[in-house]
Amino acid sequence: MSRYRDAGLFAFLAAAWGGSFVAIEVGLDSLPPLLFAALRYDFGAVLLVAYAAVARDRWLPRTRGDYRSILVIGVFLITAANGLLFVGQQYTTGGVAAILYSLNPVLTTGFARSLLPDDRLSPLGLLGLLVGLAGVALVVRPDPANLLAGTTGKLLVVLSAASVALGSVLLRRTAPTADSVATTGWGMAVGALLMHGASLVGGETPRVADVLDPQVLLPLGYLAVVATAAAYAVYFGLLERHSPVQVNLVSYLVPIVTAVAGWLLLDESLTAPTVVGFLVVLVGFSLVKREALAGFVSRRAA
Repeated sequence: MSRYRDAGLFAFLAAAWGGSFVAIEVGLDSLPPLLFAALRYDFGAVLLVAYAAVARDRWLPRTRGDYRSILVIGVFLITAANGLLFVGQQYTTGGVAAILYSLNPVLTTGFARSLLPDDRLSPLGLLGLLVGLAGVALVVRPDPANLLAGTTGKLLVVLSAASVALGSVLLRRTAPTADSVATTGWGMAVGALLMHGASLVGGETPRVADVLDPQVLLPLGYLAVVATAAAYAVYFGLLERHSPVQVNLVSYLVPIVTAVAGWLLLDESLTAPTVVGFLVVLVGFSLVKREALAGFVSRRAA
């Protein structure tokens, strides 16, 4: 039953983070990037910590492992990942950024080979990672004329993906004892504070009316509740039960969800190469998860 549950949670994670790109695009029309990201995690942190205080045991950090986990989440998975991504996307196209961010599983594999020897993939699994990345490229299809432009933005997006990859691997080594939902919430609070500081240093000065604009509140509400509080609680819960390489495969599915959401909500085209890209991603995903899929098929046949 837990496998079916985790598969459903993985699908929810892909859907929540895929839809977040649409919400971010709308919100950035009115708010500067670092403040927008910080507000997202302000609300997410309050929701998760409040929920953990009411419904969970051990919601306050007590051990060194708890504090290390909170710092890893706040610094690597919230502040660096989102700050670098939001700023980087100002200097490059969304398509190129999506491909670069999809390096996450590949980068996670590299960090895991050094820091988590037990989580190494087989050669066939590594092939699956590369096949999935090729599928993402087919889905996104960046403009070849712009591939070499915006070097600064591309570097920031790659560093964002590397921060998520390293943070997810380091999190497996921290051994927290507090509830994962509470740890996630406290980590978001740390990340939000750091991003507010970066926003002030960067001179971002929005008006209160901009924050209260319905054009901002709707996407901010989606990001805070669905793509942050709920999605990150699921993400870190999955990391407790599965390797970071396996969990970060969600980065291959997110661009697919984004493409479908754009087709449904923004009347964007869904072309034949995009559909082929979907299938290629599924092939790569199946190579990485072949053992779990084989076990599922054998159980159904029995």
